[in-house]
Amino acid sequence: MSLLNLISLGGGLAFFLYGMNMLGSGLEKVSSGRMEKTLEKLTSNIFLSVLLGAAVTAAIQSSSATTVIVVGMVNAGILKLRNAVGIIMGANIGTTVTGQILRLGDLESSSDSLILSFLKPSTLAPLIAIIGILIYMISKRPKQKVVGEILLGFGILFQGMFSMEAAVAPLSESPLFYKLFATLQNPVLGVLVGAAVTAIIQSSSASVGILQALSSTGAITYSAAFPIIMGQNIGTCVTSLLASIGANRNAKRAAMVHLYFNIIGTVLFLIAVYSINAVIGGFSFWGVSIDKGGIANIHTLFNMVTTVAFMPFSGLLTRLAELTIRKGSSEREPMDDTIELDQRFLLAPSLAISKCGEVLEKMITYATQNYLEAITLFGRYDQKAVERINEREAAIDKMEDRVNNYLVQISENEITDQESKEVTMLLRLVTEFERIGDYAINLMERAEVLYDKQAKFSEHAMEELTIIGAAVEEILQLAGEAFHNRSETIACMVEPLEETIDTMEDTLKLQHIHRLKNGLCTIDAGLVFLETLTNLERISDHCSNVAVGIIGFSKGSESLNRHEYIKRIHQGDTQSYNDLMQAYMDKYMKSLTSSESESV
Repeated sequence: MSLLNLISLGGGLAFFLYGMNMLGSGLEKVSSGRMEKTLEKLTSNIFLSVLLGAAVTAAIQSSSATTVIVVGMVNAGILKLRNAVGIIMGANIGTTVTGQILRLGDLESSSDSLILSFLKPSTLAPLIAIIGILIYMISKRPKQKVVGEILLGFGILFQGMFSMEAAVAPLSESPLFYKLFATLQNPVLGVLVGAAVTAIIQSSSASVGILQALSSTGAITYSAAFPIIMGQNIGTCVTSLLASIGANRNAKRAAMVHLYFNIIGTVLFLIAVYSINAVIGGFSFWGVSIDKGGIANIHTLFNMVTTVAFMPFSGLLTRLAELTIRKGSSEREPMDDTIELDQRFLLAPSLAISKCGEVLEKMITYATQNYLEAITLFGRYDQKAVERINEREAAIDKMEDRVNNYLVQISENEITDQESKEVTMLLRLVTEFERIGDYAINLMERAEVLYDKQAKFSEHAMEELTIIGAAVEEILQLAGEAFHNRSETIACMVEPLEETIDTMEDTLKLQHIHRLKNGLCTIDAGLVFLETLTNLERISDHCSNVAVGIIGFSKGSESLNRHEYIKRIHQGDTQSYNDLMQAYMDKYMKSLTSSESESV
């Protein structure tokens, strides 16, 4: 085999791997992460878990990607270990689809029929690639471009296979090559070679494809290919083992389940096949040259048989992994105060974005809880409540840093336009939620000042604070609910309440100035009261920013200027806005304007 043949082989392998990656990436975009999200829901039943793992892996063309995502979910506490076992088993079945597709290269037609000639892979693959590139170049819509990407990936995949076959064709005349594969008939050596090659390229689908390309030389017999295929299933476990480094105990156990499943399955399958072969005096096909179809069938048969055999014993696999990975004193467990943003989720951008949304929901929940506790400190100061508020604020700050960095990483990957818009919205809102938390801390600090100076608000001032405090609580709930549901309808209810709170703040400040002029309040309590009103109004402003961000996202825009939006709704036909504004004014303002001024 010459240097030129080696270069051609490497180029064919590059095309093959790129085509497989392109095909899987396109299918992933079509799914928009829906398949990954269902991993969280349909895992209570072992049969459904296996089917789900097989379907997801067949779609994204990578058992490694599926198992890495599963390890990440277990690490984040989304999936329980026992529920992950079935998905891992199913992933082994799903990965055999690539080999079954590649076996089409062996199909030939002796007929001169033009239709049958077009169906031959040597004709069909480049034809599909041509159609794919035309769709990709002409289409302007992202969804249509993805279809072109899938077809182009399919075509490149087969072109890579054809290039590898052409490069290794001279080996069919090499005695040394035949001797090499004769030595691989040793089961142990064959398994080690298969495992090593797969571990290096980290894809059992790719290593099976390489073996199928080599089978075109006629030098590989069933006896030589069998142990290599067994080893390939072990080698693919390297990816999940690497992904579990630095993860928590259960994530490491999930990777070990994958390893044990393939090692035990391989050992039992080898023992069974070689025992039967010895008893019957040798399989008739054992020394016959294997083709692509034979390799694909052995790969599929092994994974299906081992999966069916192990399904009743999934609990034993879990127990074996638990015995291997025991609890350590310095082990890092998933955080209780936030959702883990695992790097492994970046394989599925839509899933990663979803997890960021969950973090933001936790942020607004914590900020709201801090507000509710902070506002009560003006009536009764509680040091334990202060400690709880500070703990939540620390968690909010950590979440902001984590989710900002994570969203930037997502945006650096190849994502759809819709995913890009959602990333933009989340980057915008994470700052708003963090600022709401900051103003809740400001309220707590104002209450501390009042407590340290042994000052207090009068009963009337507390009534005023209770009324505007209730309005701020409602706007926080509306903002949180609008974000949770991505609801434009709920978001539109925020701005009229924000305007009402602005009016309430102005009214309360005027009443307070009147008390100051008449010497009816102390300077210490009066300053705290004014600063408290300012912080309450700022919270409502950030809730309005949240609502505008959600409205802009719902309308398909990456950004919506708040001031332009407010100006537009005031200038246009806004009967619903006016009705809501009047309802909020009746609910809150009347209670303020009807009360009498007293000393603060």
